[in-house]
Order: sequence, then C-alpha cells, then structure tokens
Amino acid sequence: MKVFVTGASGFVGSAVVKELLSNGHKVVGLARSEESAKSIREAGAEVLMGDLDRLDILQKGARDADGVIHTAFIHDFSDYQTNALKDQKAIEAMGEVLKGTDKTIVVTGGTLGLPLINGKITEESKAPAESIRFSEKAFVELSESGVRASIIRLSPSVYGNSESGFKGGFGVILAELAKAKGFAAYIGEGNNVWPSVHREDAAKLFRLALEKGEVGARYNAVNNDKQLSMKEFAELIGEKLDIPVKSLSQEEAPEYFTWMTFFVGANCPATSLKTQEKLDWKPSERSFVEELNQYFF
Repeated sequence: MKVFVTGASGFVGSAVVKELLSNGHKVVGLARSEESAKSIREAGAEVLMGDLDRLDILQKGARDADGVIHTAFIHDFSDYQTNALKDQKAIEAMGEVLKGTDKTIVVTGGTLGLPLINGKITEESKAPAESIRFSEKAFVELSESGVRASIIRLSPSVYGNSESGFKGGFGVILAELAKAKGFAAYIGEGNNVWPSVHREDAAKLFRLALEKGEVGARYNAVNNDKQLSMKEFAELIGEKLDIPVKSLSQEEAPEYFTWMTFFVGANCPATSLKTQEKLDWKPSERSFVEELNQYFF
C-alpha cells in the first residue's frame, strides 16, 4: 500500500516508517521542517510538507494514499488539552476524506488513565465521555460513520534505541527530572504500575493494524512481561544515576512533578492479550529494564 504517515520523523513514527518500508509498503511522510523532511527522505520515504494545523495538507495526504497511520502529536504536555484538540481536528479532517472509501486509518492513543476492568486496562477499556483523550473520541466517531478506523493505545513508557541513545515517553522525562532534582521520586507507597513497549514492537503493531485491523478496534501496545511499579521505576532510575530515592506525599508531589503529578500517580496495569491474539502480535524486542542497562541517562 501507499501509506500516509504523520509524525514520520518522530520517535515512534520513524520506527513505523522503517517497519512499513521493510514490509513492501510505500510511505509518504508528513514533515513540518526541512530537517524532518531530510530524515524522512533518508529513510526511503516521500515527503509531504505540512503540520497538524494544515488540515488541507492532511486531507491531501489521506486522499492520495491507500491508508493512513497518524502518530503526530505536539508533545507539550503542559498544554495538553489544546494539543489534544488539534489532534482531534486532524483526525477528523483526514477521516472526512476517507468516508465512503475502503481505506484504513490507524490513530494513536494511550493506555494511561483508562478505566480498569477486573483490575486491568484491557482492549475493552474505553475513555470516559469527560476524558480529554480526544484521539479516542475522534476514532470512535469515525468508525461509527463507516470509516475503517482503529486505534493503538501506547504504553506510557515507550522506549528504544535511536541515534541519540535511550529516549522516548514519560519514562525518560521522569529520568531527566530526577537528574535535575538530584533525587528520584514516587508518590506514597508507589505501588501504581506503568506498562512499557519498545518503539519497534509498537511499529509492528501499527503495521498489523493497518493491514488487518478491524473497524472500531482498540489495540493495546503493551508488553505483558513484568510491569514496574512507580517505586521500582524510581529505584531503577536512582540506581542508574547514583542518586537518592524518596517517597513524596500527595501534597509534596506537585512541587516535584508539576504538570506530571496526575500521570505519575495514575495506576496503569494494562494487558495486550487480545491485541496479540487478534493481530498475531508478539513483542520481541529487549525489555525496558534491559534497555536501561544499555543506556545510562
């Protein structure tokens, strides 16, 4: 297929481009700068210049392709709601030109903050109506209107090697924060857990969803191996950086974590059993702990 990929030069998107090309697909990647365009071309894909504010460009990319994978997002989490709205409008715009066709669009969401079902976030866990997880709302509306839409919900810790070493996801943000503060922290007892997924395993899942995903399907990009509690994660960071590890109260947490306080306190024991079964997807890259052992912060 000819696939339009937004976020094609990003941490996850660049892995998606590589995965698609290595499996015989052609790729047109959205680029908002000449630097991004250069990296996309060097990967072997074509370039369409534009960004999430250029809805006409997004529609052109979707119209001219056989399928769409949308990984772009403005990663300024201090203004999450504004950027989530832009994300929603981008998905809606691309979906509009896909109506009445058999073309597939795969959008990106997250597992963090979704409701638990029998103690786990599963593929049946749906973002509540009041959630600011607008990509999931947009995906639901598209699939209900007949568009072949599905969603990949990423783990909060997406990791993997890249040109600049270990990076990606909330996990690295927390490590950088610990480095700046001089100690690693968790909230309360720190028993809440975050799952993780390697960027290349996530890229395989995006490809499989494009090729054989079901309309309206929710897929969880989660490695089902041991999921670290926030206390264990902080201890791991502390060990790697050789800094102290502290428990913070709910009152103390905002001073340390600022805008991340809600996310850090969230419990995200997620599973991808049905995703693996439906799409024959099996995470095979090295684990989050193995990656930490390879790349020191």
